[in-house]
Amino acid sequence: MSKEITRKEFLANTSKYAVGAVAGVVGINALAGGKILADRKTTWPLPYMELDPEVIRLKAHHLYWADKDCASGVFGAFTEALTEKLPDPWANIPMEVMLFGRGGGNGWGTLCGTVNGAAAIISLVATKADSGKLINEIWGHAMSGNFPSDAANQASVDGKYADKKFDGALPQCVSGSVLCHASVSQWCNVAQKKVGDIERKERCARLAGDIAAKTAEILNAHFAQTFQSTYVTDAYATQCLTCHGPNVKYNVMTQMDCEPCHGDPHNPSGVVIQNNEVPGDFQLSQNYPNPFNPETKIQFSVARPEKVSVIVYDIMGQEVKRLINYDVMNAGTYYVDWNGTDNYGKKVASGIYFARMTAGQFQQTKKMNLLK
Repeated sequence: MSKEITRKEFLANTSKYAVGAVAGVVGINALAGGKILADRKTTWPLPYMELDPEVIRLKAHHLYWADKDCASGVFGAFTEALTEKLPDPWANIPMEVMLFGRGGGNGWGTLCGTVNGAAAIISLVATKADSGKLINEIWGHAMSGNFPSDAANQASVDGKYADKKFDGALPQCVSGSVLCHASVSQWCNVAQKKVGDIERKERCARLAGDIAAKTAEILNAHFAQTFQSTYVTDAYATQCLTCHGPNVKYNVMTQMDCEPCHGDPHNPSGVVIQNNEVPGDFQLSQNYPNPFNPETKIQFSVARPEKVSVIVYDIMGQEVKRLINYDVMNAGTYYVDWNGTDNYGKKVASGIYFARMTAGQFQQTKKMNLLK
């Protein structure tokens, strides 16, 4: 026969069961190291420990070829290395969060994925006040450095890369921009390669390693309190902002050279059409006179409407003067003068130079001799 219990007895017994249940959870929590009831919120900035830049270089290069591409490759080099040293919280941060950055942002050719990934990792470990100067440093390095660097090429020569897609040194160039399309196009023009070529992909893999290694170097110095900024705003950008900055028009905000993408509206290229008959093909003629001092004419033919560039390079493959900046030109024969100065208006030294014309898939180079 069941015993009837009063409401008072029921409430008393229920309280005992509840206390027991709480005690049980507390006990299990203790056995689990306090993780069940612990506050799992991760505070920002995340912790950082010194990393070997050369280890980071090789990780970023490998991750690029492991289908993580440029942005996630740079970012992932750090999350992998920091997970080994600080599993909590780094083991919980997926590198794939930066996959959107590939190809300048999902293939749009905007911000280079390598500096995108670098900025993301800096922003995770440094305060807002500190991150700006650190990001400026790595972006300035990416814009003004000669890439792939000697260290990146030497790593290939020494067989250090896990993914040996292309052995040996690759051509180097200074992009003058942190924009993907400008950087890649500049390198392709210097190397005479196409975007889909294995050499271009390996160039970007080595660039990922270069930027990752430099980012590690910058962060190591920052946390050791030895970081000193070396980046100075590009001279062209500074000049541009005298008109377009806050003191006058205030319609431009940049620290980059504007001309690789926008040309120089203050100094038109001076292209002259010689005749508008439709030539049979694209052609770059030998400059005249040659040798010359200090001016020479460069004649070229455009077979159909196309974006055209004519750029002068030195014997090391570095851009000297951009005479025509991927302007859309109609069919015809043209010439343009070069007065022996560089993009900054400075006179160049005597020596061998190369004029390269690019128009769509067409590309041709002529050797020029400046004698003073």
